[in-house]
This record gives sequence, C-alpha cells and structure tokens, in this order.
Amino acid sequence: MRRITAATAIVGLALILTACATEAPMSDPTPTPTSSTRPPLATTTPGPITPTGTPADVPAARWSAIEDDLVARGVAGEPVLVSAENVTFNDGSLGCAEPGQAYTQAIVEGMRVVVQVDGTAYDYRFGAGDSPKLCTR
Repeated sequence: MRRITAATAIVGLALILTACATEAPMSDPTPTPTSSTRPPLATTTPGPITPTGTPADVPAARWSAIEDDLVARGVAGEPVLVSAENVTFNDGSLGCAEPGQAYTQAIVEGMRVVVQVDGTAYDYRFGAGDSPKLCTR
C-alpha cells in the first residue's frame, strides 16, 4: 500500500510540473514588422498646403483667438486663412507633441487652422475649447 501511495505521489507531482511547464511558442505565419518592412510614419502634411476654406469656416471666437495670439507674438499684418479642417486627434497633444511633455491619452475632436501672415505660415490647433495651440514643428 505504501508503494502505491508513493507512486501516486510521484505521478501526481510529475503531472503538476508538466502542467506548469511553458509551451514552446507556435510558429506564427505572420512576419513581425521591422523597420525594413514598415513604411515610415508620416507626421506632417506632404507638399504645400493649399487653400481649403474661408474665414467663415472658422468660428468667430477661434479666429479672434488666432489674431490675439499673433499680436501677442509680435506678428504684424493681417492673417489670411490657408486651410481650416475639423480633425480627430489621437491625444491631448492635438497632433503636435513636444518632447518631455505628457498628454491626455484620449480622442480629442478639434480643428486645425493654418493662416499666413506676410509669407509665413502659422499652424494652429484647437481642442474642445477656443484656446489655440501654435504647432511649431
């Protein structure tokens, strides 16, 4: 009887150890993306920005905020709308992250407005409110 108990214990221990062992990974037919198989991430609009709207496309409060920001930056001249588009941003950076900054990780419905003053383009981003963020990259 003692031999049966010892044998049962050894078999039980072997089963437990076998169940805890890691399995060899199954081969995955899908290749793992590498830098050589993945296209580079495009973070800016390729090519020149063309006019796509009129000042009426930008809410008055946002247009006024852009004008105020330009004045505060010492930019003289009348801003001309280059483009205005509603955008869904992936996070609180509004598509214009700065190194070393943390941002809300949530979808943000907003707007991108590009204006030009004396040949210089200014790329403004808006989230839910009317406070502009100048994207300088």
